Amino acid sequence: MRVLLVTLHSKFIHASLALPYLAVYGRKGVDSEINLCEFTVHEPKEQIIAAILAERPDILAFSVYIWNRRMTLDVVDAIATVAPEMEIILGGPEISFDGPELFQRHPGITGIIRGEGEKPFQEYLQRRSDGIDAAGISRTLWRSGKKLVEGSFSPPLTDLDAIPSPFAAGLVDLSRGFVYLETSRGCPYQCSFCMSSLDNQVRSFSMARIRSDLAFLISRRVPKIKLVDRTFNYDPERALEIFAFILKNNQASHFHFEIGANLLDEPTIRLLQRVPEGMFQFEIGIQSTSAETLKAIRRPISPETIADNLVRLRRDTRISIHLDLIAGLPGEGYRDFLASVDEVSAFAPHHLQIEPVKLLPGSPLCCEARERGIRFDPNPPYTVLATPSLSFVELEKLRGLSRLIEMLYNSGTCRRFLDDLAERFGSFSLALEKLADFWSRRGLFRFPIQQRDIFLRLREFVEEQWSGKETLPALELLAWELAHCERPVAERMVDFFDTVLSKAEKAAIQDRIRQETAQAKGTGIKVQYFAAVFSWLTGYRPRTPVLFIYRTQTGRGMTVEEIRLKAG
Repeated sequence: MRVLLVTLHSKFIHASLALPYLAVYGRKGVDSEINLCEFTVHEPKEQIIAAILAERPDILAFSVYIWNRRMTLDVVDAIATVAPEMEIILGGPEISFDGPELFQRHPGITGIIRGEGEKPFQEYLQRRSDGIDAAGISRTLWRSGKKLVEGSFSPPLTDLDAIPSPFAAGLVDLSRGFVYLETSRGCPYQCSFCMSSLDNQVRSFSMARIRSDLAFLISRRVPKIKLVDRTFNYDPERALEIFAFILKNNQASHFHFEIGANLLDEPTIRLLQRVPEGMFQFEIGIQSTSAETLKAIRRPISPETIADNLVRLRRDTRISIHLDLIAGLPGEGYRDFLASVDEVSAFAPHHLQIEPVKLLPGSPLCCEARERGIRFDPNPPYTVLATPSLSFVELEKLRGLSRLIEMLYNSGTCRRFLDDLAERFGSFSLALEKLADFWSRRGLFRFPIQQRDIFLRLREFVEEQWSGKETLPALELLAWELAHCERPVAERMVDFFDTVLSKAEKAAIQDRIRQETAQAKGTGIKVQYFAAVFSWLTGYRPRTPVLFIYRTQTGRGMTVEEIRLKAG
């Protein structure tokens, strides 16, 4: 019996964790060959179908998510037409709440598994191996002849260690530089927009298993390990022990955790002060700073505690902080949301994400949508379209702000420039509003825009807003930001920079570059430079010649060093 487990990723770098779990648990007591195939949604559908059929599976099982549902079902329909004898099983969060209508629209589907799949999938394989009808397995909906048979509810695994390590079994692709790791399942919170609210019984792998998997990945120097636990530090003592293990044993890996900032305690913060820069990233879901909205989504978290801990994380640690806000939640209007943006941006996170809420099928908020007057797209990704507090037009404005934050803030391209605009306009959100209005009027949201063109457009924005000497500090700040992002080509960017240097300044620059070139010889480092004069920025007045040195090395990207020279 040949079994093929398949999923379609949103990016090539992603490596599945669900498929290896299903494979390693499904092998228990079953004499079958289980193989894995991973694709992306960007690959031609025909090539995916051809690759699957080339494996000649008897059983084909897809892991379905919000980003791959449409394409997965297209592939399923095609394969069912070409190979009608094949049994096709679907599972995953995006399929768990479907019913008979799914089987009507896609007659090639044999069955669906709801919720965590290890136990029902293994039982299906066991029955199939023994020649027994699979209809009636708990947490499944199965086609049996012309009928659909729904299995009873059963709780998921309580002992997660019963799932053998997929890493030790060699089932996880470590070559992509990015690996998911799970140390617990479930979440202690019941946020109405989140599917994890349906599983508030938190279960953890044993500490021995966690250490074993971590040691395996660390020893292989996997570049990025993302912990998929919904609230990693739900148990502060457990989290502290894992943090300490990583800190002691890590070699070259970067770790990403989703944490609750309100759950950080004093021992944990003291330990985190020792984490080197670049080792940890914390993703923290703020969602909203409105007490009314937090209450409406059943998220009983103290904003004051979160604020205190965020201040300490930014002040006392070198951890990269990623903060999330969700637009379109109940009771939060446009100006309310902008207030949340201002409060959260005040923490100066390394990454700020704004996303419209998605009303996922089966989530409490989706079930309450009609009662709350929330309208949303009925197709994946089920994005909110309007609420009683927020119109579609206002949501579209917030999407524009989100894109500008990604383009100018999260990229690190124009943070000082945004700070300057915030001071000029009175707040971070008002500065973004002004920029978004300019971007929208120029039709700049419609198409991708290159980095250099971004700076040219920002210059146009400054010149539209102010005139005369008022523009000079902002324009010079843009020039400074550009020089820190890339090496300017003087003949193309002459309007941005004052490149008039004295003979003495040019001589000093040439001497320094000769030294740099000599030091870099034989190291594989390429040295380039650019020089300009700054006269309007704080700390550069009245006239400061600046040398920017750009060092590039294969596999390590570019570093920029700024050297302020003596005017002469």
